[in-house]
Amino acid sequence: MTVSIHPAVDGGVKKGSDSFAGGTLVCACQDRPVKVAIKGQIAYNHACGCTKCWKPTGATFSVVAVAPVGNVTVLENGDKLKVVDPSALIQRYACIGCGVHMHGPVEREHAFQGLSFVHPERFQEEGWAEPGFAAFVSSIIESGTDPSEMDGVRGRLKELGLEPYDCLSPGLMDYMATWVAKKNGVLK
Repeated sequence: MTVSIHPAVDGGVKKGSDSFAGGTLVCACQDRPVKVAIKGQIAYNHACGCTKCWKPTGATFSVVAVAPVGNVTVLENGDKLKVVDPSALIQRYACIGCGVHMHGPVEREHAFQGLSFVHPERFQEEGWAEPGFAAFVSSIIESGTDPSEMDGVRGRLKELGLEPYDCLSPGLMDYMATWVAKKNGVLK
C-alpha cells in the first residue's frame, strides 16, 4: 500500500516554474472566500509533519513555504481571518469559515522574522516552487500515526524526493544558527 503524504505530492512532486511571479491563495469557502496575493516565488517549500500547520482533510503532512511579509497582501474578505494561536511564533491567520490557514507571519524577534508561512497548494495559479524536503517527520506520531508506520512514511518521502528530517532542512538549521551567532556577536 502506498503511504499518502499530501494530495499535492502523492502523484509525484511537480516541478515549479522559474517564471512564476506569484499568485493568489484562495481558502476553501464557496461563499466570500478569503483571497491573499503573494508577490514573487515562494521559498523553502516543504512537507511538514508538525501538529500546528493546516492540512487538508486526509493529509498526513502539510505543504508549506515562506514568502517575505511585504509580498503578502490580503485582497478579499480579510474580516474572515483570525489568528489561531496568538502565543505561537507563527501567527497563523485562518479563515473562520473553512479553517484554511491563509498566511502566517513571524512578527517577533526570530531568524524567521519578516517571513510569512503560506500553503502553496491554495494558489489559483500553477508554477509555484515544488516542495524540496520534509520537516518534523516524527511529529506525525503526535497526530496519530502509529510509530510502526514510520519506516514506510520515510521511505515514501524519499521516493518522492523529499528528504525526511526530524527538524528543518540543514540549510534552514544553518540559517537559524547563523542568525543566533550574529545576534550574540559570535559572528559578524
